[in-house]
Amino acid sequence: MKIFISQPMRGKTDAEILAERERVIKAAKAKWGDDVEVLESFFRGAPTEAKPLWFLGESLKVMADADAIILCKGWSEARGCKVEFYAADVYGIPDYCMVGDEIKY
Repeated sequence: MKIFISQPMRGKTDAEILAERERVIKAAKAKWGDDVEVLESFFRGAPTEAKPLWFLGESLKVMADADAIILCKGWSEARGCKVEFYAADVYGIPDYCMVGDEIKY
């Protein structure tokens, strides 16, 4: 199962973002087993002049291969996450939410 993690990133350090991703990965493996493949949507080495829409465009390309999207805390207030949620919805990709340390449908 290929999962896409949608998480707010603005104002967070790389360490905070990566720690949240690790919690999601752990929860996904607990729910679906070790065959979970995480699609990478944290872009290291992005162009320094890249604007938010560049990151969103790259994320949507990655999300095209997802079997499910997992929405992290705060997603409904983050522009990019809202677009990712909407795209998943209209293209039939199931969405799940992180609630504490668990994934809920």
